[in-house]
Amino acid sequence: MKSRFFALLSAPALAHSTLQDTQAQAGSTYKGVLRVPHGCGEQATHTVRIQMPEGIYGVKPMSKPGWNLETVKGRYAQPYTSHGTVTTEGVREIVWSGGHLPGEWYDEFVFRGSLGADLKPGTVLHFPAVQECADATADWTDTSGDAGVKNPAPRVTIIAPAAAPVASPAAPHHH
Repeated sequence: MKSRFFALLSAPALAHSTLQDTQAQAGSTYKGVLRVPHGCGEQATHTVRIQMPEGIYGVKPMSKPGWNLETVKGRYAQPYTSHGTVTTEGVREIVWSGGHLPGEWYDEFVFRGSLGADLKPGTVLHFPAVQECADATADWTDTSGDAGVKNPAPRVTIIAPAAAPVASPAAPHHH
């Protein structure tokens, strides 16, 4: 099934949808909290869609009371190994629908997944997102990374994994 994700028209908005945590370690579990700061102008949002970029796998969305939850699965560009099991496909898009987010309210939409251990520090993963309203959409899909674009996609910058703690030598024992 091909997604209607990019076929939507955009409407101007006052603030951007963003991810709460904008940095994550390669090889870690990432909890994505998509912050939706408003509806589409004066209209309430009834659907929120977010696409998963290459580099994140094993994605699981969190359900929200009052919203229907759907996932769109697809193939990964490369296989990932998780707990000894190779996986070649998984969630590529999450859709929360049937809810009601008034234009003057704020909400969060949560998912989690694993970040590939081979992601290089400095890599930017874009999570294009769209809010659908009765007669408009708020489109957060620009993955160019250019400053000042009207509709930047939420993004996460990969940072180096934390170094393993170095064992300290035992303190000398005095008699």
